[in-house]
Amino acid sequence: MSVSYRQPGVVLTDRRFTVPLDHADPGGETIELYAREVVASDKADRDLPWLLYLQGGPGFGANRFIGRPAWLGRALKEYRVLLLDQRGTGASTPANRQTLPLRGGPAEQADYLTRFRSDSIVRDCEAIRPQVTGGAPWTVLGQSFGGFCTVAYLSLAPEGLATALITGGLPSLDAHADDVYRAAYPRVERKVAAHYARYPQDVERARRIADHLLTHDVVLPGGYRFTVEAFQSLGIMLGGGEGSHRLHFLLEDAFVPAPGGPELSDAFQEQVQGLLSFAANPLYAVIHEVIYAQDARPTNWSAERVRAEFPRFDAAKALAGDEPLMFTGETIHPWMFDCDPALRPLRETAGLLAARTDWTPLYDPARLAANEVPVAAAVYHDDMYVDTGHALATARAVRGLRTWVTDEFEHDGVRAGGPRVLDRLLALARDEV
Repeated sequence: MSVSYRQPGVVLTDRRFTVPLDHADPGGETIELYAREVVASDKADRDLPWLLYLQGGPGFGANRFIGRPAWLGRALKEYRVLLLDQRGTGASTPANRQTLPLRGGPAEQADYLTRFRSDSIVRDCEAIRPQVTGGAPWTVLGQSFGGFCTVAYLSLAPEGLATALITGGLPSLDAHADDVYRAAYPRVERKVAAHYARYPQDVERARRIADHLLTHDVVLPGGYRFTVEAFQSLGIMLGGGEGSHRLHFLLEDAFVPAPGGPELSDAFQEQVQGLLSFAANPLYAVIHEVIYAQDARPTNWSAERVRAEFPRFDAAKALAGDEPLMFTGETIHPWMFDCDPALRPLRETAGLLAARTDWTPLYDPARLAANEVPVAAAVYHDDMYVDTGHALATARAVRGLRTWVTDEFEHDGVRAGGPRVLDRLLALARDEV
């Protein structure tokens, strides 16, 4: 039963759908999907086209907006919006350390999670679209991993799309995870260098914290084992528009004096715990690398292996000399499953996924080359999360896709730029610019 309620300027409706766990077996086991319908209060009774929003991640539920912030206000001028919790996230049959043991042991859990990639998400969307739109195609806005899903949508079911809009989420059509991370580490180095150029005082602050972690066993309040590698992983913040500033403020008051000598403050540890823990979004860690898997090659903890090719990220070597500590970016490592209490029970499951060799293709280059759906994509210059070269190569491979390449925003431009980003993409898709 759908339930509607109001927030300032909008009417919200909770919607739930039942879909097959495996779309190749429509009569088999089912899971539940949750989505929130949003419509402007003054348009609640109107027959409007639909816009489906696919969140970034993988492993994140849709934004829980209050009112009509960011891009949502612009979208509500002409659309009803459906904010989908992709399978396994948010209120959609969650997959985490508490629920996955219901499937059985690690092998059964890994088999289950092979059905949580973009191809299954697209088929979920097609399964619920007739119930939402009455069968009419809808516009899809895909942010980051949501953009990956949108490209898979164009490959698998373009008939369901009226328009496709992508922000920071054009994937390589054929790169292995190793290729993705070989391209990523140099970008991260540039972001770290830019951070230290902006905040040179952070060079010594980061080195001091790293040295403390190399010589002390630190466990954060929630039980997270805070190692120097975990500290380096806070560099993921540098991919957002405000990330460098947020990292600077985090580092500036890390220590307090204590009877036994300087200690990492409770306030610093509490903030770090919130930034590092995967408790709210465990799927992000567990299936992150398999979103790139499309053939018989295992991902085999790609980010960890490729990191060894970039010795500047070795914290001990940096501290032994006079090099600045290098932070890392959007990478998942096996040690995270030892450090994070939310991931420890899933370590073997994640390892089995990393070793898997039976992945199927996510994209259809021939179908994309014949695309007839209007598509527009925002490509952020030197995006830390998605390689610009890979994105532009894919843009050239999708017939009719129009790009807006900009350095005005970072990867979170659809949040920071809001209405302006969506306006630009709609104008491109409609051939108005």
